[in-house]
Amino acid sequence: MKKPLAYFLIGAVCLAPLSAFPVNAKKAPESRADLNTMQNALLAAIPKAQAATVCIDLDDGSGSGVIVSEDGLVMTAAHVSTGVGKDVTVIMADGTKLKAETLGLDSETDAALIQITEKLPEGKPFPAVEINKTDDTKLGDWIFSLGHSGGFDKERGAVSRIGRLVRVANTTLQTDGALIGGDSGGPLFDMEGRLIGIHSRVGAVVGVNMHVPVKVFTDNWDRMLKSEFIGEGPFVKKPEIGKGFLGLATKTAKGGIEVTKLGKKSPAEEAGIKEGDLIRTLNGEKLDSRKKLQSILAELAAGDKITFEITRDGKDETINLKLGER
Repeated sequence: MKKPLAYFLIGAVCLAPLSAFPVNAKKAPESRADLNTMQNALLAAIPKAQAATVCIDLDDGSGSGVIVSEDGLVMTAAHVSTGVGKDVTVIMADGTKLKAETLGLDSETDAALIQITEKLPEGKPFPAVEINKTDDTKLGDWIFSLGHSGGFDKERGAVSRIGRLVRVANTTLQTDGALIGGDSGGPLFDMEGRLIGIHSRVGAVVGVNMHVPVKVFTDNWDRMLKSEFIGEGPFVKKPEIGKGFLGLATKTAKGGIEVTKLGKKSPAEEAGIKEGDLIRTLNGEKLDSRKKLQSILAELAAGDKITFEITRDGKDETINLKLGER
């Protein structure tokens, strides 16, 4: 079995956490001792960092993220989460697949949160990394990156790479570490193993990459936890009101509206609605006509969650679904 990739130097491993990283004060490592210091820091931090670095399965692709709380909160890039309230799959380092839901995002800076909604076996806490909230990252500091490069590979594990900060701005960090597709949304660490950013834009030229600083997340933390869509892009397009697709035809009936036809593989059909069902309410509002249904849908967008109360064969049921896109 291949070892997880940690590309750098050879030397003794010191597992004691560092209170500071002295090599950051130098333009370049000046001695074998400096190189050993860098290697020891990397090897001490990687096990915990890799355990918390996850692959985010998007059906038609994948990205990365990192768990930052024992209850399964994940930080990632907005362009990886792709929206608010979406169902995704998170793959742990050991290959365990867990259901998750996208929370809020900042579409202008490329920051997003995801909540894992399934528990680990026996209720174990999720592995989580420490967030560096001191905002003390400086130009030239040594860093390391993790990510599921090219997609999840259990045997290989999350790939680690080392580099330096070459640009520090309010909403962007730039590094010279090598990232590729699949790393987006993955974590950027200082050499003490503290999270300082999330991979945003993988450069067209290897070694030129942009990251979202942790401060962007903390500044918008409460709003993202409340599943707010912040900003107007460019990293994620805001859902357009009135574009939500349901995929059924109805007629007015006593006590509600009756389903007369369903589109194949439509959100309505896949949620379990059947022809002949009597839909009584939508999101708690009584439906007494097709126009009422249409007026409510006109205020919703693709990806919005809705709840129907229906009657089928004399029995009342509740059906939840997400609107598709026209």
